[in-house]
Amino acid sequence: MALKGTDIVKKLPDAGKKNCRECGFPTCFAFAMKLASGGVSLDKCAYLAVEVKLELAEALAPPIKPVTIGSGKNALAIGGEEVIYRHEKTFIHQPGIALLISDKEPEAEVEEKLKKIQELQFPWVGLTLKANVLALHFESGDKAKFEALVKKVCDSTDLPLVLMSDDVDVLLSTGRTCAERKPLLYAVTKDNIDKMIAGLKGSPLPVVAKASSVEELIPLTTKLKEAGIEEIVLDPIAKNMQEAIRDQTLIRRAALKQNFRALGYPTIGFPCFIGKEEIRQILLAAMFVIKYPGVIVLSDFDKYSLLPLLVQRLNIYTDPRIPMSVEQKVYEIGEPTPESPVLITSNWALTYFIVASEIEGSKIASWLCVKDTEGLGVLTGWAAGKFSGDSIGPFIKKSGIEDRVKHRKLVIPGKVARIKGELEEALPGWEIIVGPREASEIPAYLPGLVKKWQN
Repeated sequence: MALKGTDIVKKLPDAGKKNCRECGFPTCFAFAMKLASGGVSLDKCAYLAVEVKLELAEALAPPIKPVTIGSGKNALAIGGEEVIYRHEKTFIHQPGIALLISDKEPEAEVEEKLKKIQELQFPWVGLTLKANVLALHFESGDKAKFEALVKKVCDSTDLPLVLMSDDVDVLLSTGRTCAERKPLLYAVTKDNIDKMIAGLKGSPLPVVAKASSVEELIPLTTKLKEAGIEEIVLDPIAKNMQEAIRDQTLIRRAALKQNFRALGYPTIGFPCFIGKEEIRQILLAAMFVIKYPGVIVLSDFDKYSLLPLLVQRLNIYTDPRIPMSVEQKVYEIGEPTPESPVLITSNWALTYFIVASEIEGSKIASWLCVKDTEGLGVLTGWAAGKFSGDSIGPFIKKSGIEDRVKHRKLVIPGKVARIKGELEEALPGWEIIVGPREASEIPAYLPGLVKKWQN
């Protein structure tokens, strides 16, 4: 259970009555309330005793520890989740979809998989959907061969890596060679934990704690944390879908409902080891997207199996409270000239892509001004006062479109024709043209409009 502001204030200096205002808040109570909601850090209070600061830091830490795998722009953040069910609030960090590469696979197959994970990318509502992790498996028994695979992958891509080996020496040595990439090491077990801790001392990397049951994970995570290894991922080794659902749900509920810190870590799922056929693995992966691993490992995929999985991941991990939107700016559709039409729409992603697609279908290069309506559609944005003459006028003036076209004609959506008058007042010298009510009418409308102007 999350720590409340009323509980925090009692632990502040003078039992919350110091009210020095040095933290930027008028009272200690106001600071405590903001701290409870995550809106400020403990460092803002200069008078907290060290032991109180440590106690509060532990209590305020996310129930599921955030873990980062990889480095740079492609680093993968997992964990940090706050709810069991998406509709309660939102899921935060999308799981990484990993492609498994074994050092026993032929060179041509390795090359094909590397090519596949780099090329299978899908543009989708302003985003690029793709698999984003590589899991490298030491199976050959030849250390040099595995090291060569790791080097080859590191030279080919900067995606996050999961290094998998039952040989602790191989796991630690390859982990050290690419430590700047911050790979996830798989795995710590009850048999090798002391050797792993000794090998990671001084420069810990994220690790997977693996056990044959949820209960057996607890002493592993406890010992790792005591050794200063904080970034831990859990693998309860499910043998089938039923076990996977049971264990993943148990871990999530223990962390979020009981605040059981020993299980408060993200998990990893292996459809590649549970199911042999590709379709079976994809179905298992789809289940895992919902329940709840931070990394999901597949032995293979193609564009037909990967795209539906990525779309499902996007849908599940899109915050239901925040509409999908695009950036407010002027977009070039085709190669517009100073004589090309200027249209305006809202920044709801679906609206933008439909309108842009229909403009492309008209074969008339155009300027499309996209007004920020906080992700609302045109009509809803108008009803909320976010797509009105008073708000569109200043946007057009600041957008720079006046410097890009010779004419002063703006086409507005037909469904908000009533803003024509107020927009003409907000944009003196501009002719406001009421366009089609539906985007599907644009391909027939624009050629006629341009022909009319030319005549």
